[in-house]
Amino acid sequence: MPEFVREHRDRIALVAALLGPLAVAAVLVPLRDTLSNTDVALVLVVIVVAVSANGHRPAGVLSAVSAAAWFDFFFTRPYERFAITKSSDIRTAVLLLLVGIAVSQLAARARRLQVVAITDAGYLARLHTTADLAQSAKSSASVVDHVRGELVDLLQLKECRFEYGTLLGHPPRLEPDGSVVVGRRTWDVEQHGFPDEEIELRTFANGRFLGRFMLRPTPGATPPLQARLVAVTLADQVGAALAKS
Repeated sequence: MPEFVREHRDRIALVAALLGPLAVAAVLVPLRDTLSNTDVALVLVVIVVAVSANGHRPAGVLSAVSAAAWFDFFFTRPYERFAITKSSDIRTAVLLLLVGIAVSQLAARARRLQVVAITDAGYLARLHTTADLAQSAKSSASVVDHVRGELVDLLQLKECRFEYGTLLGHPPRLEPDGSVVVGRRTWDVEQHGFPDEEIELRTFANGRFLGRFMLRPTPGATPPLQARLVAVTLADQVGAALAKS
């Protein structure tokens, strides 16, 4: 998906995350004498799931926070104040928040890997090894070095380097869905192979850009979609390691 379309969808998701729970809570206010607070919380969780499935992780988390806040404001005594006096309502609000955040994490991960299931044993081994290293390594640099070597082999690259926190120029970009975007158009990797120039693979953690791998393709190389998806997932592991350091 082109970046400008993705960014537009993500902005819409953030607005929906902020205002969606408020709108639904306001609609339910006239029914608060007949609906239990548990029922209201379940309705609000549905809104969180909808936002998470169609947005990104920050939108999902924001919708969970918004749902918990408006549940408190409209449905716990004293009404229309951000205060809770009953312990049962406190538990319901906390569970609403925690369940909403958990759902947002699952939905965001499903969105990243929605294109194709990775079933090749060699690919799975790469992912498993890198995930273990990202969790156990004392230095994020060792994870970066490991993934750089994996990307060279996986994508048949001439070379690969990692740039910390820079976004200079507008090189072709390997997207989370495995496509390659050049400018605002999608490049047909299956037909033409990689573009004959450096390609960036961005690394994020919790929605924050941390750096990018710069991939220099071997002329004529045509890595399959599964390999490109594995590459994106490996870059995610680097983001997790950098976020811990």
